[in-house]
Amino acid sequence: MTTPEAEPEQEGAPRPEERLEQAVRAAEQALIEYEIALETFRVEVENFSRLHEQRLGPVYARLEELEAQILEATAARTGDEGDRRRADEARARLMPIPGVEELLNGWMDGDGLFPEATAMLTDQAVRPPQRVRPSEEARKLYRELARKAHPDLAQEEAERVRREEFITRVNAAYARGDVTELRELAEEWAAGPVPERRPSRGEELYVRLEWLDRRKEMLTLLAKELEESAIGAMLRLAPDDPDRLLDEIAEQLATQVREREAELAGLAQD
Repeated sequence: MTTPEAEPEQEGAPRPEERLEQAVRAAEQALIEYEIALETFRVEVENFSRLHEQRLGPVYARLEELEAQILEATAARTGDEGDRRRADEARARLMPIPGVEELLNGWMDGDGLFPEATAMLTDQAVRPPQRVRPSEEARKLYRELARKAHPDLAQEEAERVRREEFITRVNAAYARGDVTELRELAEEWAAGPVPERRPSRGEELYVRLEWLDRRKEMLTLLAKELEESAIGAMLRLAPDDPDRLLDEIAEQLATQVREREAELAGLAQD
C-alpha cells in the first residue's frame, strides 16, 4: 500500500506556523479588546456605586430608622413578645449612633475642619461629590495604551512584569479620569524599551492559544459577576443616563419615607 504524497504547498501560501501565529495574534487582540470593555464597565459600576451611596445612602438609613421606630411603637402599644423581638432585631441591624470623636474622624485634619464639614455644621450648601467619569479623550488614551502595553502581549516573564506594573498605573489614571497623566504615560511608553519578540515554535503557540482561552473564560466570569451585581444591574437599566435612574430611585425612596413618617405619626397619636 502506497502512501499518497503530500501536496506541495502553493507558492506564497502562509506556512502552518505562520497561520498559527496569525491565530494567536488575533486571539490576543480579541482578548485585549474584551479586557478594555470589561475595565470600562468596571469603572462605570464603581463610579455609579459611589454616586448611589453618596446620594441615596442617607435616605436608605432614614428608612431603616423609621422602620425600627414603627416596630418599636407597635411593640409598645401591643406589648406582644413577638412584636418586641422584631423591634429589637430591627434596631440591632442599625449602626450605633457614633460619638462626637467618631463623627469628626475624617472630617478634620491639623488645619481644622474640612470645608464640607464646616458647610454642614453651619447649614450651608454642601459641595456635591466629585464625579469621576472618564472623558472621551481619557477613554481613547486608555484604549490605545491598553492595546500597546497589555501584559498579555509579553512573551518573557520580565517583560510581563514590566507591562503589568505600567498597566496598573494606566488603570489607576483612567479610574480617576486623569487625562494629563494618561498623556504622560503614553509618552513614557513611547520612549521606553521595545522588547524584541522572538519567533515562537508551533508547540509554544498552541500553549499560548490555550492560555488565552482560559483567560477569556476567567474574564467572562468576572463580567458576569459585574453584570449580575445589584449596581451593575441598575446601571444596565439606564447606561446612557444613570443620573435619571438615581432621580427616579430618589423619588421612590422619598415617597416611602413620607409614608413611614405618616405611619409613625399615626402610631404616636393613638
